[in-house]
Amino acid sequence: MAKSKELFKLVITAIVVKNGCFLIAKRSEHEEKFPGRWTVPGGKLHVSDYNQVEKDTPHYWYNVLERTLKREVWEEARVRINNVRYVTSLADAPEGKDPSVVLSMMGEWTSGKPKISDELVEFAWVSLKEAKRYDLIEGICEELEQAEKLICGERTVWKRKK
Repeated sequence: MAKSKELFKLVITAIVVKNGCFLIAKRSEHEEKFPGRWTVPGGKLHVSDYNQVEKDTPHYWYNVLERTLKREVWEEARVRINNVRYVTSLADAPEGKDPSVVLSMMGEWTSGKPKISDELVEFAWVSLKEAKRYDLIEGICEELEQAEKLICGERTVWKRKK
């Protein structure tokens, strides 16, 4: 019988909003997962994202996800964000690899101009309508729709488009 995995990677992604538009990025063709597809910036939570700073209380670090997301967006896109808010979550369990939980968050652009890297080779600021013309990784368009509703004060749950 296969052993059940109880540990997982925690990934956090950012729907970056600027003047009513969303920042999307094209993954390099060399990326293992979703090569050449469009996505939003983000990355993994590392223990060093919190254990190298002073605890906020005797036992805990607070705002760990927010700090991690700000770091990842800066490292991947050279953009600064604030006002980080939860949008949705998802999980995967690829055969032979550690499972992942992905938290999709939204943050407001504060400064910076997206910069091409080895991982992300192109960027675009797009409206929701324009985003639908890009080869987005499955589910991202629905996440952008959720973010747009959240901006207007409406909280929704992710649903697959038919």
